[in-house]
Amino acid sequence: MDKKIISTAALLGASAIILGAFGAHALKKVLTDSQLITFETGVKYQMYHALFLLFVGFSTSISVKAKQIIYYCVLTGVLFFSGSIYLLATDELNSFNFKTIGFVTPIGGFLLIIGWFWLFVDFYRKK
Repeated sequence: MDKKIISTAALLGASAIILGAFGAHALKKVLTDSQLITFETGVKYQMYHALFLLFVGFSTSISVKAKQIIYYCVLTGVLFFSGSIYLLATDELNSFNFKTIGFVTPIGGFLLIIGWFWLFVDFYRKK
């Protein structure tokens, strides 16, 4: 499980850097300042949670079950939260109205919170 978590963290981190650079250079020419700030929010949260998964993957203090729950909550949360933010920020660049799927953003955020909360619960249960 640790290999899977760390590999996912590395991919999320690398893709956050790529998306951040893409936003700062290519999208800067076509998005408003407000849209760029929104896009950057998605990048930040993706990177924060890549680092969180690195911590989880390398930690020996977290139970295997907790690692699994945290992994799936964070991965799904990043895909829903950051992914929907990327689509919403760039909504005007395509013909599909991504505002119709905006409801997944808070679901993703809730899953990210559950991941952090589960870490707390796992540490709290330890003696």
